Amino acid sequence: SKAEMGHTCRGTINLATANITVEDSCNFIISNGGAQTYHLKASSEVERQRWVTALELAKAKAVKMLEESDDSGDESVSQTDKTELQNTLRILSSKVEDLSTCNDLIAKHGTALQRSLSELEALRLPPDSTDKIKQVNERATLFRITSNAMINACRDFMLLAQTHGKKWQKSLQQERDQRIRLEETLEQLAKQHNHLERAFRGATVLPSSTPGTGGSGKDLCCPAKGDLSDEDDDNNEFFDAPEIFPMPDIMGHKRTGSNISGTSSDISLDEQYKHQVEDTKKEKRTRIPYKPNYSLNLWSIMKNCIGKELSKIPMPVNFNEPLSMLQRLTEDLEYHELLDRAARCESSLEQLCYVAAFTVSSYSTTVFRTSKPFNPLLGETFELDRLEENGYRSLCEQVSHHPPAAAHHADSKHGWTLRQEIKITSKFRGKYLSIMPLGTIHCVFHSSGNHYTWKKVTTTVHNIIVGKLWIDQSGEIEIVNHKTGDKCNLKFVPYSYFSRDVARKVTGEVMDPSGKVHFVLLGTWDEKMDCFKVQLGTGDNGGEARPRAHEAEDSRVLLWKRNPLPKYAENMYYFSELALTLNAPENGTAPTDSRWRPDQRLMENGRWDEANAEKQRLEEKQRLSRKRREAEAARATEDGKAALARRDVPPRCPPQALTPLCPPGTPCDPYKPLWFERKKDPVTQELAHVYKGGYWESKEKQDWSLCPDIF
Repeated sequence: SKAEMGHTCRGTINLATANITVEDSCNFIISNGGAQTYHLKASSEVERQRWVTALELAKAKAVKMLEESDDSGDESVSQTDKTELQNTLRILSSKVEDLSTCNDLIAKHGTALQRSLSELEALRLPPDSTDKIKQVNERATLFRITSNAMINACRDFMLLAQTHGKKWQKSLQQERDQRIRLEETLEQLAKQHNHLERAFRGATVLPSSTPGTGGSGKDLCCPAKGDLSDEDDDNNEFFDAPEIFPMPDIMGHKRTGSNISGTSSDISLDEQYKHQVEDTKKEKRTRIPYKPNYSLNLWSIMKNCIGKELSKIPMPVNFNEPLSMLQRLTEDLEYHELLDRAARCESSLEQLCYVAAFTVSSYSTTVFRTSKPFNPLLGETFELDRLEENGYRSLCEQVSHHPPAAAHHADSKHGWTLRQEIKITSKFRGKYLSIMPLGTIHCVFHSSGNHYTWKKVTTTVHNIIVGKLWIDQSGEIEIVNHKTGDKCNLKFVPYSYFSRDVARKVTGEVMDPSGKVHFVLLGTWDEKMDCFKVQLGTGDNGGEARPRAHEAEDSRVLLWKRNPLPKYAENMYYFSELALTLNAPENGTAPTDSRWRPDQRLMENGRWDEANAEKQRLEEKQRLSRKRREAEAARATEDGKAALARRDVPPRCPPQALTPLCPPGTPCDPYKPLWFERKKDPVTQELAHVYKGGYWESKEKQDWSLCPDIF
């Protein structure tokens, strides 16, 4: 049906996230970076170029529409269907008005006719009876005409209602059948998953009982007496796999606020937080409380989420990790030393190799991280001041809530600046989750003036319902040096069951402005990246030299290698060493900093029920603040228009100054970020939020009077 086109159909590629590449004079490729790829061939080079140009224009329009989409989250009805529905309702309303008018006329003329007939009966055939009879006939004729109009209007109304009623009933029945089939399939999969998990527990052989454990192993693996069977349980609960290894001694390490046992509930959250601040000032923390093994009714959440954007679904903290999206964005700087080395390079091509390695390294933390970070509140910030230890400091701010957008700025005393504005769009499709970051990343080196830009690839989370979650990165990245014209093309190869290639493979080529390849990059986004210098043969064709570059082991240079995860990382959300320190309490930060977010802190401390309640409170507070801003903006606009109508506005104030920059019919949120401002980038010609300064000065003075109260 037409309504299904609002969602992704099998065989289609979303233009907003499509990769369009030219293969040769007549062939070109369209890919979504995942399972769908089209190889197309035109009859001539001119025709191919016309197609590529048209597709690029359509892609730009699709990206713009995606950015300007409203925050309703309801994609089940397309714009065409809405227009058709409105037109039909308008016609039906008009027909109802016609019926009402005809009804009034029938009542009026019927009364007049009755009066005339009564007068006729009272007559005893006097000479004036002819005139009276003529008058009765005229009114009877008028009544007949009005009645016919009434009958015709009724007939038109009934035909229209029956025609569209059947159509709507059919569409509604299709939607109901589809939803029922989907729910039955998901429920069956959920039951199978639960059955397999219980079977696994029953088959697990635990180590022999250790002192203090007694016979607890039997309780962990076998269902308790009286448990309901899978067939009788409509709301199956899902549990994390039981930990069958003994807990290490570090869990007994005395650290205020780090224990998740019931004894910590006697101490208030504020007191725990205060002690944590004192501890973290002494040294960087290397552990956080272990992730508790809480049950989750997965089916009750998942069945209402299909087809919706992830940022618009109220998710419990059970799906989260105790970090915000701003902190996750700051994790891009984990391998900042790659940019430090790049700043020392004299050759722009060698520098581009290190920038490419830095780009790939930002994905290394995602390989085991299947949990979702907290969506930042509007105005939330996160700072990371490592100026003394590593020579850089970083600031992130949530600059928009719908669509979610975060601005990031980092400066280093080693001679580079990194800035980006990332808008996250995500779609849950029942079997997998696609996360598509939109926005450009800029890296500028101070001494050379080299300015690099690139975009992120699509992240896909597989096995959302059944099986073990795993993450894949797919797509292509083009890194451009806008000063010299050098380019690097990176290709993230999507995982395939039938491929013999190494999993998570990344390949790349570093080229000068003429297209001549100087370096070949090879590696994986979760382990390492190597660089090979191209040894040109007799010809200058880089294509002939590429295979030889891999043979030249003596030219191999290890650009980047992933740091090992901390001990027992599997119990701490698979956090890296940097991630473990990001949410550590720190004095002097802004009151909007993610470290002060209460629901995130409660989750980190293992108090998930309290965290869920606190999360709902914060989201409701954010909604009320937004409504208040929209109401004030609407009131100011009305006052301005009224003043203009009274000619009280000076001539120098143009009328358009009173009009909010919002689409017609939608409420206008006049929110402006505190530390970033929206500007047109001179290099990419895109509108983006750029750091305007003032944060570190406010921190030095401890003047946070401009910060909003968001927590």
